Amino acid sequence: MKTNYRIGFFAALGVNLLLLGAAGVLWWRLHPATVARVVSQAPEIAAPAASANAGGSGTAHGSPLAPVPISSRQLQRIGVKIGEVRRKSMTDVIRTTGSVAVDERGLAYVQVRFSGYIQKVFVDSTYQYVRRGQPLFSIYSPELLSTEREYLLARESQRRLAHSPDPAVARDAASLVAAAAERLALWGIPHREIARLRATGRVRRDLVIDSPVTGYVTQREALPNAYAEPGTRLYTVADLSTIWVFAHIFQNDLGRLRVGDRAHLTVDTYPGRHFTGRVDFIYPEIDASTRTARVRLRFANPTLKLVPGMFVNVSLAVPMGERVVIPASGVLQTGTRQIAFVDRGDGYFEPRDVRLGAEVGDEYIVLEGLKAGERIVTSANFLIDSQSQLQAALSAFAVPPAAPRAAGAPQARLAVSLQPSPLGLGRNLIRVTVTGLKGAPVNGAQVSATFVLPAMPAMGMAGKRVSVQLTPDGNGVYQGSVILKGGGTWQAAVVVRKGEQILATHQLSVNAAGSP
Repeated sequence: MKTNYRIGFFAALGVNLLLLGAAGVLWWRLHPATVARVVSQAPEIAAPAASANAGGSGTAHGSPLAPVPISSRQLQRIGVKIGEVRRKSMTDVIRTTGSVAVDERGLAYVQVRFSGYIQKVFVDSTYQYVRRGQPLFSIYSPELLSTEREYLLARESQRRLAHSPDPAVARDAASLVAAAAERLALWGIPHREIARLRATGRVRRDLVIDSPVTGYVTQREALPNAYAEPGTRLYTVADLSTIWVFAHIFQNDLGRLRVGDRAHLTVDTYPGRHFTGRVDFIYPEIDASTRTARVRLRFANPTLKLVPGMFVNVSLAVPMGERVVIPASGVLQTGTRQIAFVDRGDGYFEPRDVRLGAEVGDEYIVLEGLKAGERIVTSANFLIDSQSQLQAALSAFAVPPAAPRAAGAPQARLAVSLQPSPLGLGRNLIRVTVTGLKGAPVNGAQVSATFVLPAMPAMGMAGKRVSVQLTPDGNGVYQGSVILKGGGTWQAAVVVRKGEQILATHQLSVNAAGSP
């Protein structure tokens, strides 16, 4: 008994479900107005049948593009601006920071070539400014005193033996004088000291050592009563009339930099002051941690404003010769392609793939794709790109160019309804009603719909394209399902044809709820 009740219950449930389904279908047929109906105005942007590869914009690396004609009113509405492709002499500027250092070519070391004891120190502090020939310190050296006495004895012997009847004796005396004088010279004794010895005939206990160059004392080891040996570095004097600046340049910029390129320097210490120099040397080594190379710059420093250790701002002018350039805003970067829209006149814009070089200021160097004198879009590129993708989608469903096409006004009218409204991610219903110009339904047509979600390069999002062929449902009605995989504003295009004749086309924008 329980089994019979259970079977009866399920049978009644199945019948009720069938009745509900039939009622739903009947309600749908009798009340189409409940479906969200979208009937757009005739678009201002025409939809010419053009190859998706027109203008060199293929489909191998992104969404297809097609040429776009735009009315003058639409140009004003979306704010299109036009710029010119120009050829001009380009100079790039590499900006970096650096630090001031001593020019090693202007360094001088003060040493003595004999042993001795320092007596007096006249320059007793580092970074004291000295001039060439200025006394630095005095030194007492027993070796030096002995050599000076030998020199005086040799001169006395030469004087006494000058009138010797034997010429060899006179020559030997002269050679002794020359040998003693040469020893003093090899020890670095100043010529004035040798001249004093010759003039006075008296030795002096202390010898004064002078500065060999003009500059700043950067290191001092000379102290009173200190013992100095040959090779002891007593002073280091730096000529700061020229200085070095060490800058770090990224390896991507090294290929454009040459020795001799002009360099400019600014420092916060002197606002508004500019110093000009040159690239002196590019070190052949890359820092593995920073991927930079050290570059040495040389600057004249006659007023001694720049001192070692200063942190400075450096700009390097890199000449690049005559190049074809376009404004940076004239390029649409899709991530995989670089596209420019060329103005062909009369509101007609051709998308073209270009290959760009370095960005210099607010301009790009063009390597391929454009030539000087052409005009390109420099604003509203994104809107034109969206429309170009839509035109390419329409072109994909157009008949071949050789086939006959309908000329003049459309041969049919379209009414498009979508469900749900707004559309959502996943499966959605599109319903198209096709009627003739006198209102009669058009049956036996081929109806296709294409939905394009334009790419958004600024957000790193590629474009999406979905196409569907609608199936006839009688009485001029065609319907089908379209699966949308992204939220946002989709551009839709509907094409109705019969055989090889295009009866009508229709464009509209629809919103799909959900995340892109």
